[in-house]
Amino acid sequence: MAHPASYIAYCFEKAQGPLTRAEVSWKDPQEGEVVLKVLACGMCGTDTIVQVGGLPSGFPRVPGHEIVGEIVATHPSVKDFTVGQRVGAGWQRDFCRKCSNCLSGKQMGCNELVKFTTGCACDGGLAQYVTIPTTGICPVPQDADPAEVAPLLCAGLTVYKAMSYNQVPAQSLVAIHGIGGLGHLAIQYSKAMGYRTVAISSTGSKKDVAVSLGADYYIDESTQDAVAELQKLGGAAEIVTTAPSSAAAWKMLDGLAFEGKLLVLSLPLDTGAPLSPSMLCTRRLSISGYLVGDADDCAETIVFSKKHGIKCMVETFPLDKAQEAFAHRSKAKFRAVVLPWA
Repeated sequence: MAHPASYIAYCFEKAQGPLTRAEVSWKDPQEGEVVLKVLACGMCGTDTIVQVGGLPSGFPRVPGHEIVGEIVATHPSVKDFTVGQRVGAGWQRDFCRKCSNCLSGKQMGCNELVKFTTGCACDGGLAQYVTIPTTGICPVPQDADPAEVAPLLCAGLTVYKAMSYNQVPAQSLVAIHGIGGLGHLAIQYSKAMGYRTVAISSTGSKKDVAVSLGADYYIDESTQDAVAELQKLGGAAEIVTTAPSSAAAWKMLDGLAFEGKLLVLSLPLDTGAPLSPSMLCTRRLSISGYLVGDADDCAETIVFSKKHGIKCMVETFPLDKAQEAFAHRSKAKFRAVVLPWA
């Protein structure tokens, strides 16, 4: 297809800097690559870590790893995807394929994982176009809303795969700690998986939306002791925490039932919270973490979400308001998404 000589992107020019407009020269895709016309790009908390230089991304860098787009150019070597096809691209675009984890089929444990990331090691989707290897894309239904699907490629993927991997018996009590971009999706996945679901928030303002998404119980931490309330219900078999601080996450261990699981899905930047090993031993508690996944995981998340009617609540912005979207991401209900062609 015909393509422009250049296109518009928004990038971090330096660490701690704002997003700024840039004009990027078009480059034809190389072996194994496709170029996407970006239809939607979600803003993620991880983009902040890129901004502050907390990951080895280098600058300038175009962020954005929750991407839905249409293929507009392919390298002749690409056989599994075609021009005009709608696809999604998440954080992980490839792996080293040489380390022991890659060779044993555990690619997300790749020793060089961060070197193959979209919006971090490589430019991402906060642009009119983005180039992605086919190892980092998956099909997206043509009738799906790009703005709603884009956050599923990181926020949805992280929650869905983590809860699938750490399954507890059906009808178990599962608590979702933090009702934001990940948490509001976790409520929906929890209900779809057949769990009695508790929503826990630091405010009472999200009760109505949490209940509308399927929460059976709501705990307002500003007026209630979340741990005590969970124990009144018998303790949670699993607590999915998206808390922004380590202390808030570890506190939830006391809300677990015997042999309960704490599933940590946030990336707090603080590290000062104490953790007692004896608590884990005496009550047989376990702690697990989970971080995104590969293109096959993205595809699985999209299929499960479509089957169960799980949707991401979004606020949308045009590309020329990318900085506004980035600044608003923590306040959005519940995901800020940029539409480059709106």
